[in-house]
Amino acid sequence: MARPIWSGTLSFGLLNIPVSLMAGERRTDLSFRMLDSRNNARVRYERVNADTGDEVPWKDIVKAYEYDKDSYVVLEPEDIQAAAPESRDSIDVDTFVDACDISPQYFEKPYVLVPAKKAEKGYVLLREALTRTGKAGIARVVIRTREHLCAVMPRGEALLLIMMRFPQELVDISEYTLPEADAKGFRITDKEQAFSEQLIETMAAPWDPSQYTDDFRERLQMVIRKRMEANGVVEKQEDAESPVGENAATNVVDFMELLQQSIDRNRRTPARKAAATKAPAKKAAAEPAPKKAPRKAATKKTAAKKAPAKKSAARKRA
Repeated sequence: MARPIWSGTLSFGLLNIPVSLMAGERRTDLSFRMLDSRNNARVRYERVNADTGDEVPWKDIVKAYEYDKDSYVVLEPEDIQAAAPESRDSIDVDTFVDACDISPQYFEKPYVLVPAKKAEKGYVLLREALTRTGKAGIARVVIRTREHLCAVMPRGEALLLIMMRFPQELVDISEYTLPEADAKGFRITDKEQAFSEQLIETMAAPWDPSQYTDDFRERLQMVIRKRMEANGVVEKQEDAESPVGENAATNVVDFMELLQQSIDRNRRTPARKAAATKAPAKKAAAEPAPKKAPRKAATKKTAAKKAPAKKSAARKRA
């Protein structure tokens, strides 16, 4: 059984559906190790100081941004943490758009959303609503410390979460010299156009991905099988399932009430005003905090939180 990459809730309106994010692709590339041909010993990659040639231990490695050739600014862990988004356990759907309007170059990597136990009703409700309306949910999710843009889309019995590229990650096609949209300037005749369309029709077939295989990989595997000896397989232990949150939308939740409240709230607060309200919060989160002050504040907060726990433990002992 595959392990979840991330667990949390899929949120739209007031509905929160507990889900796990599972891999939606399987890498089939054959990876190779580098060996020393003299004794077949592994060749290691080492972290070496470019000036001294000495190996650098992990504890002495820091992250830095190269803003110019051989010019760096070193970032402390708290600097990166200050810029990181706060929400890490929720896929927050901002809006729903027509799925056909999303240009294919925005799609990057597929995942499968799997509902938690007793959360199937909310999952099916969203899946069927997206299927019937032809919409896709545009959302944001934080995995580790990075925020990703993503699309929630139905596919058969599943809800897929497809990682997307931000617009600034794409090259504007206007930067390239391309033929103009008007085909008349290229003297394409009606007969040429008709024949090209006819050729496409004769080669047309239903999409069947099973017809396409990685032939090079299969041939290479045959070569490897001839050279390899059978080895034992070590099975990985499965992790326990994540507990469902208290406010999660399980099968016993009154979905009609939550949906009605979400619709009423969106009517009272237009999307543009809501976006304008959220903008200052994002700015504030992006401002770097002082280096030493946050640590002291965090220490005081954790101390304040732990004090009641100690009292309750003392009462139990008494």
